Amino acid sequence: MAYLKRKIDTFLEEWKQDAHRKPLVVKGPRQIGKTESIRNFGAKYYDNVIEINFVEEPKYRQIIADGYRPADLIRNISRIDPTKQFAERKTLLFFDELQAFPEIATALKFFEQDGRFDVICSGSLLGIHYGRIESNSVGYKTDYEMHSLDFEEFLWAKGYDSDFIEGMLAHMTRQQPFNETELSVCNALFLDFCILGGMPAVVREYIERDRFEGSLAIQRQLLTDYEEDVRKYAAGMDQTRILNVFRQIPLQLAKDNKKFQISKVASGARFKDYRGCIEWLSDSGIVNVCYCMKYPELPLKGNFDETRYKLYFADSGLLVAMLDEEAQEDLRANRNLGVYKGALYENVVGEALVKSGCGLYYYKREDSTLEEDFFVRTAKDLIPVEVKATNGRAKSLRTLIESDKYEDIHYGIKLISGNIGYDRRIYTFPYFCAFLLKRYLRQVPVT
Repeated sequence: MAYLKRKIDTFLEEWKQDAHRKPLVVKGPRQIGKTESIRNFGAKYYDNVIEINFVEEPKYRQIIADGYRPADLIRNISRIDPTKQFAERKTLLFFDELQAFPEIATALKFFEQDGRFDVICSGSLLGIHYGRIESNSVGYKTDYEMHSLDFEEFLWAKGYDSDFIEGMLAHMTRQQPFNETELSVCNALFLDFCILGGMPAVVREYIERDRFEGSLAIQRQLLTDYEEDVRKYAAGMDQTRILNVFRQIPLQLAKDNKKFQISKVASGARFKDYRGCIEWLSDSGIVNVCYCMKYPELPLKGNFDETRYKLYFADSGLLVAMLDEEAQEDLRANRNLGVYKGALYENVVGEALVKSGCGLYYYKREDSTLEEDFFVRTAKDLIPVEVKATNGRAKSLRTLIESDKYEDIHYGIKLISGNIGYDRRIYTFPYFCAFLLKRYLRQVPVT
């Protein structure tokens, strides 16, 4: 089975080249390819890879019996499995499923001081346990947050190289519309990505079969696994409430007002009772929370109302897998998004922004119809981003740009089912360019 090239590959290579590298902790939700990427890296750059999975092999939780120093851990690992080889400077220790045994993080300090062995830890749901991990290893580790495949990685999987992607970015920076062939190819690829999402197992099945057959079954199994995680790891919390919130997301995204309303989850439900549920789903990496800004101005941090938010799936394939049967069939057979069109494109754009390192914020003024989907920023500017289900006018976007009230906003971006354009300080791009927005803003500091 072919390995899917990932962005973490470059990060791992750069980490290996750093003479002062610290133990690495790779965070991210389940089944996004963490283990596969680390194994691929280990096989390429080390003589020995010692992989310990704390879920599949709970016996290794005993290795801290004599303390956390490398000599004690290595001695106890060797007692459990004498075939494991520990060649100094040539061995990678890979502790997988860290969430099942976060205590091992205490050892990272000692491995960093010792310096003879490289250490990588990874696991799902680490956000839930990170207080314990952080307190045990602060200052002695490097963190990397991994996601499911973004559209760029999907293009790599389909055989498109960096030149193809740089060409897309060049179209944006030069304000040069795509030709008919380019637009058709990119739109088709992007719609496939919207339907599939970025889970490696789903993408690999699609690549190998060259059709959607089998993808829905894998997506639904992933949903089952996520719900099982809630039942297994949401200790001390109302698991039913978390699951109810999770299952409500597609229904609420399909409405014109996409603000998540706790009152719709259950009769008499209140925010204060469900606050921990939202945090749990966010910390687990299952959802992306988009907070409503108090006012559209910089800085973004702290400038939001934590009681007003939208919830998006961290992987749009999970949203698609939760649609009703008729919508599923129509979507896969005819690529017809139906009533979910706005919801899916908004979810995919939110996902693209998060995967490129942006936080999610929207704005809805209480006393008017003024509402904006997302905001991104440069050093000086706050840039509203509107996702249009139809290629109509962007009234709110125009108001934000032209009003004297919003001093940090000088131009805006509109994402549509169309081509590149520009009109009165609004830059228009096709949906499929969303993953390039941050790179675009770095290259073209327009004001």
